Amino acid sequence: MHRYLLLIIALVLIAGGARAASGTLPPTIDVALRTVGLPVEAVAVLIQEAAAERPVVAVNAERPMNPASVMKLVTTYAGLEMLGPAHTWKTDAFALGPIRDGVLEGDLVLRGGGDPKLTLENFWLLLRAIQSRGVREIRGDLVLDRGFYAIEPGDPGRFDNEPLQIYNTLPDALLINYKALKLIFVPDADGRRLAIIAEPTMPEIQITNNVVLDNAPCGDWRARMRAEIRADDNTARLAFAGNYSRHCGEQVRFFNVLSPTVYAGGLFRQMWAELGGRFTGNVRDGFAPGNARPIASQESPSLSDVVRDINKFSNNVMARQLYLTLGAAAFGGGATLEKSDRALREWLARKRLAMPDLVVENGSGLSRIERVSARGLGAMLAAAWRSPVMPEFLASMPIVGVDGTLRRRGKPLSYAGQAHIKGGTISAVRTMAGYVLDATGRRWIVVCLINHPKVHNANAHTVFDALMQFVYTRGGTLPQLSTDQPMAAD
Repeated sequence: MHRYLLLIIALVLIAGGARAASGTLPPTIDVALRTVGLPVEAVAVLIQEAAAERPVVAVNAERPMNPASVMKLVTTYAGLEMLGPAHTWKTDAFALGPIRDGVLEGDLVLRGGGDPKLTLENFWLLLRAIQSRGVREIRGDLVLDRGFYAIEPGDPGRFDNEPLQIYNTLPDALLINYKALKLIFVPDADGRRLAIIAEPTMPEIQITNNVVLDNAPCGDWRARMRAEIRADDNTARLAFAGNYSRHCGEQVRFFNVLSPTVYAGGLFRQMWAELGGRFTGNVRDGFAPGNARPIASQESPSLSDVVRDINKFSNNVMARQLYLTLGAAAFGGGATLEKSDRALREWLARKRLAMPDLVVENGSGLSRIERVSARGLGAMLAAAWRSPVMPEFLASMPIVGVDGTLRRRGKPLSYAGQAHIKGGTISAVRTMAGYVLDATGRRWIVVCLINHPKVHNANAHTVFDALMQFVYTRGGTLPQLSTDQPMAAD
């Protein structure tokens, strides 16, 4: 009887796996989808054990869908394999003229190499290195060399008509501090007024503060405060009015309001002076000539660190910088989107990853035309699991309920801390993909792509939670598919 019972249980599990493989959603996920009012046709789902080569659940998995920021997984995995986890970018400084008694009798050239993380701190280190080489005064101009990128200037508002939002910052070969203006809203100690602190401070940026401090609940503090912003690349005027609650404490907002040249020039003047240097020249774009004298260089953090920032915090501009680097590294010369697309597809061919549905516009997911299928993502995540760069890739993803963009998700749920997941959100799109460690210790690939005009009104996380909860609690009962078993049908 005991043997018969075990046989019946095994047949039930195999039947369950067969039903899943035929393209049906597990009941809990189906219920969650119905609860939020989304049709199954709008959803693609794939569940596959990480070490396997076939999924056990595949619904609409062949359908090309907009992945939103889940596309960053494609860019970062390709980057880790094509460039190597230790890859770095360099920003170089050149002197166009002799240096005598601390004075550069000529121009200073800064040549960008596409560093995705040339932050305030790293830019300060570069200027400090220049001064340590004996340059205290510059009697020429500051020349900004962006020639590493051979791309046309773009429209930062093209994606959603929000050109001042920091997520719409465009890639630049000499992108300093993401071109970000950071505003810190600070109620003073006696609770009478609100201070607005700008970092960095530049004469090109003027701030008017007419915000009234009150004792209302904090709530949506941004909605209670009105902002009027006028920017023309060269100057920016930001006027704030409305109310701000003392209970909100310090809050931060970021804006993208100046051109790369004006931003870099203003930041250079400020930092150079703070370091005790003197500069009264102009700031202009140009190129470092072949006979330019190198005097200093700043190296970026390694790619393994960069991909953590890209995926854990869904940094769009860093992803776009990395994507452009792929083409330049593969084919040389100025970086272009065409070179990067070619380099990515040649890499996929070498990996024998068939992703004919893949459409990449910029590698960040901030796009209306990028497409990938759940099947393609699942195959790529399976290849990544077998890759030497798997530890760096896995560690770059947010841990649900622990860190990154998902630190506040899933904390009361059993799978919190057990899932490395990249999420994506743009209008009409909600997506997720990554790995879940189930309760028995088996690692699973999960992909869920939702494309529907009404998804912004639905709680897509209900579907995502049901999927991860199902894999975490039921993963141990799912069949183990060998490579000679049929793939799940759609």
